[in-house]
Amino acid sequence: QEKKIFAVQGPYPVIRSLLRARGWVEKKLSSTDRLCGQRVLHKLEEKGSHEEEEEKEEKQCDEDPEGIHNLMSRLVRNQMPYFIWTNTCSAINHWLLQHDQVLNHYTRAGAITTKVGLCLNLRNLPWFEQADPHTFFPRCYVLEAKDEWEDFTEDFHLTAARNLLKIALERGGDTLRETEQPLKCSERPGSPLPPQLVEKALQVCEQHLARLEHQDIDGDSSPYMTSAEWDCFLQDYYRVAHEGAGLVLSRAQRERGQALLQCLAERLPQLHMEGDRNVWILKPGAKSRGRGIVCTARLDEVVRLTGGCPGCPATLGKWVVQKYIERPLLIFGTKFDIRQWFLVTDWNPLTIWFYKESYLRFCSQPFCLCHLDCARHLCNVSIQKHCRPAQGRPPQLPPDHIWSCHQLQAYLAQVGRADAWHQVMVPGMKAAVVGALRSAQEQVGSRKGSFELYGADFLFGEDCQPWLLEINASPTMVPSSVVTSRLCARVQQDTLRVVIDHKHNPTCPTGAFELIYKE
Repeated sequence: QEKKIFAVQGPYPVIRSLLRARGWVEKKLSSTDRLCGQRVLHKLEEKGSHEEEEEKEEKQCDEDPEGIHNLMSRLVRNQMPYFIWTNTCSAINHWLLQHDQVLNHYTRAGAITTKVGLCLNLRNLPWFEQADPHTFFPRCYVLEAKDEWEDFTEDFHLTAARNLLKIALERGGDTLRETEQPLKCSERPGSPLPPQLVEKALQVCEQHLARLEHQDIDGDSSPYMTSAEWDCFLQDYYRVAHEGAGLVLSRAQRERGQALLQCLAERLPQLHMEGDRNVWILKPGAKSRGRGIVCTARLDEVVRLTGGCPGCPATLGKWVVQKYIERPLLIFGTKFDIRQWFLVTDWNPLTIWFYKESYLRFCSQPFCLCHLDCARHLCNVSIQKHCRPAQGRPPQLPPDHIWSCHQLQAYLAQVGRADAWHQVMVPGMKAAVVGALRSAQEQVGSRKGSFELYGADFLFGEDCQPWLLEINASPTMVPSSVVTSRLCARVQQDTLRVVIDHKHNPTCPTGAFELIYKE
């Protein structure tokens, strides 16, 4: 009569325990049971090690020594569950849900939780609010359509031209010395390349700036260079940026370059974070946990990996290529990202709750752009657990690769940036989450009675500005460290406070969840 019957599918022993403690009774599901008319089946052949670990965790934590819960479950086996928590949205036939059933998923959330969906929808953000997605989301392209290939190729070319100017100015002098790197590369400078190379880069950047300023609306919109000229330019650029070849430029060229980069920086918010090596990160469009991700700094490598060619559709499915953040904030020379939870309790009107706790994930090897292996550049726990920690790794870094956000705040205070967390990082993450959700609001199913907990991954630039990398549906709740053991349990508890307690009594505490947006 109180409708306190729930169903859980997936590795969520904390949710099960919390609901039981509230007096709810579980309707247990077997592999052949149906949730609202649809079978819940695990395809063994598709399971990865992560899913197997989650199932093992669930079995270990679902203890019922006296069989009381099993008995109660048998008594409600023919009843409808009123609260349903599943690992995937596809486990439910949404058409058969009753209006008083609560579900932890929304349909069509792939508009923000897939790399392709997030990439495409964020382009529409200026239609919904006065915000530029390029200020918080690294530019990216879906390498499936011809126009996307062409746009990416042009972006790669223009970035190479800007980078050449950066390198020339950073090295200084008429004959320039090598650029400093976090770690020394095995590069051997060759003969200095002629001033004509810098002149080409200057001309390309001047033409690009004119287009950005709309000076060419009635003028010539011809290509910056021919395809053959770009091929030659890239080979010279690779020699400079990747192999350490020298450059020669005049005083006049140096002055033009400085003025150009200053003007471009005012119009290109990613100019600083993009560095000077033209590294891009290539991601399969629909995979998660870092699977299939590759970093590369060569255009021909992108072509080879995707099975496509510039100007032609990729032949191996959807790939997203995204500008890599070459100047991230490092801790003891090591890259990290942050997992930030947020909760949506309604899409119409859009209602967003931001979690005040989060955790950092470190790489196992020191950051270095000379080596683009995943141990240095991909922070995913599922990847780093297979990587060997570097010899001489700073003892201040956690052996399990996880920090809490409070440990980050303590570190920032030690290095004289105590205000960065509350004044730059958190406000930036909140704005990015709101912007991403508003851009996709019309795409996602807005069923009343549903809610969804998401996990956003952010990287911080050297200036502490957050960059949104991706948004994950069903973020893992299987603890991989002391920090996540505490935080994952707490965020699940606070989620129930919001979606059950606060729903019926708006004065109830919501734990660490903060309401940051409601239309």
